[in-house]
Amino acid sequence: MRKPTIIASAILITIGILVNFCQAEQPWTLVHKQLVATDTKKPVSVSESRDFPQGTGTPSAECGECHQAIYREYAYGFGTDVAYKSAKEGLLSLPGRVLTAGPAHSVSGTRPEPTHGQDVKTGHSSCSVCHYPEPFDLPDLDKPDIKQSKEPPQAKKTFGMTCASCHLTPDGKIRGPYGAEAPHATIKEPRIKTADMCAHCHSSSKRVVAKQFQTFLEWRDDFHKPGLGSQTCQDCHMARTLRKTAEDEDVPIRVSARHLWTGGHSPQGISNALSVAIVTENDSTSDLRFHLTNIGAGHSVPTGSNRRAIYLKADVVDNEGTVVAKRDWMFAPWYGDRPDDKAFLEEDKKRPDAALATKADEQGPHETIIRAGEERVLTWDPKLKSGKYKIQASLIYDLNHYSDPKSEGDRTTMFRKTFPFTVK
Repeated sequence: MRKPTIIASAILITIGILVNFCQAEQPWTLVHKQLVATDTKKPVSVSESRDFPQGTGTPSAECGECHQAIYREYAYGFGTDVAYKSAKEGLLSLPGRVLTAGPAHSVSGTRPEPTHGQDVKTGHSSCSVCHYPEPFDLPDLDKPDIKQSKEPPQAKKTFGMTCASCHLTPDGKIRGPYGAEAPHATIKEPRIKTADMCAHCHSSSKRVVAKQFQTFLEWRDDFHKPGLGSQTCQDCHMARTLRKTAEDEDVPIRVSARHLWTGGHSPQGISNALSVAIVTENDSTSDLRFHLTNIGAGHSVPTGSNRRAIYLKADVVDNEGTVVAKRDWMFAPWYGDRPDDKAFLEEDKKRPDAALATKADEQGPHETIIRAGEERVLTWDPKLKSGKYKIQASLIYDLNHYSDPKSEGDRTTMFRKTFPFTVK
């Protein structure tokens, strides 16, 4: 028997929330000039300290009065390629007009909360617990069950994610990596640079492999603990630079994370976490094997909401250009603690979340999400006659696989290529 022939190999894509492995310790090069970290320790020129009577509902534009570059990243997506339309434009007057859009954290409160966020608890929280979090303490990395904060009042749910959502502690201080002097109480919190900072929102109850809303737990259990890498969420989703964090004040130039959180909405951010290789067993058969390997994401692919999906589509074309066989696979998180499957449709009618469970099960069974470091092998024999063929393969990322299949607004083709092969 002949050895298998690899007929295609290409680095592809990822989802979620979350994705490329950045080189966290590489030197940072600036286009116009190289900034140097300084050690200026003069206090900010303010006369009195501010507090936060509105809590995490404090408008981020107030923070942007001092932290202009960070606010521009948060509110407008300055420096990224996300596709959201920001409703926060115009809240703060900044030099120049930004023609990009705000990242996910910025628009979380301006997009309608899904039905299951209003009516159905996932684990022990509704969607607003994360889309408008009350002040919270950073959780213990090793606890199996990450507890979310209390349910916010109905009137506050439209505020969405603000600067204070992450930086305001339960005792009213602003946490940051340096604990600098500022016109508000601050506290130095080294863990803000670690995945601990993200665990509160990006995990849902206890770990259930393949379930939705498990991104932090996927990173912790599949990537961090086994030793697949040392990267944290921030290393990939918050690229660093050297700058002053308050431009008009006499403060040091220091390493600062860009507040962009590029992930599933960023084609650039999802471009190199999966690799795909297509293999023919030998020339006497049409057996095909598709190897999808998670080589670049520190979590599962796709990750987050069960609305996210990846489609692998394969068409076999004969020498006349006619499609003679086709196959596609969908990879998506489970809605609940079990696989999505049409076999549960009758049982779904008795559930309080019948509409959502039914919607998920109608599309099952499907492939589970690809875990960090996993190689998934899919087999397909289109039973071809002897002859020359081409296989047209594409990988598509879908923000919402429940939407109209004819709508292309949520879908991005990340890879498409044609490869020849022969069956003797």
